Amino acid sequence: MMRISILTLFPEMFRGPFDVSIIGRAQKKHAVDIHMVNLRDYATGAYKSVDDHPYGGGIGMILRVDVVDRAISAIKKTDLSQKIHTVLLDPSGVPYKEKDAQRLTTYTHLILVCAHYEGVDERIRGLVDEEISVGDYILTGGELPAMIVTDSIVRLIPGVLTKKEATVDESFGPSGILEYPQYTRPDTYKKQKVPSILLSGNHAEIHSWRKREAQKRTKIRRPDLLFRENENHDR
Repeated sequence: MMRISILTLFPEMFRGPFDVSIIGRAQKKHAVDIHMVNLRDYATGAYKSVDDHPYGGGIGMILRVDVVDRAISAIKKTDLSQKIHTVLLDPSGVPYKEKDAQRLTTYTHLILVCAHYEGVDERIRGLVDEEISVGDYILTGGELPAMIVTDSIVRLIPGVLTKKEATVDESFGPSGILEYPQYTRPDTYKKQKVPSILLSGNHAEIHSWRKREAQKRTKIRRPDLLFRENENHDR
């Protein structure tokens, strides 16, 4: 069973998203154990301060390195596994990709550190194995990115999805490109018809159509993915 520990100042934010749907079922099936760690539990002093003003001046508060260090150390003491991997969710991290989600499933224990408002003490970066960004935009904290990363990982854990093929023919999957268009009933809606090939029952032709449509969609919407695919083939 995979274990995910999330270091956050707002553990209550995770209750709804992690209690329902696929992640909720995965926890009930004991495929994953998700544990919220309140950083305030590792603060000291009368005020239990977890952040402070930046040296040199500036706007906002910075997450303290000593608090984060104590939290990470405490978690690691409860797990002697060699497969622990610590990640900081931060806008300056490396852009997150599907291949990263697949890679992270190889660890038995992930520690996700949620960044904070204005930023984190630079020394915190020395406490983690890698830094991840979920996009070129700024959020109020690392909680939502932690949810995104957790969701993308949990669905890949064997046994979580009913059909293991569900993670094969999809956008950013093994093919590296966008998924082909899909349709369901009704076959005609407001004069828009489902492509006749999908109703033909000819699976070979359907497979070819889907491959062509996936390439076409990717070329229009994400040509950079096709460039990457061709670059990988050339190596």
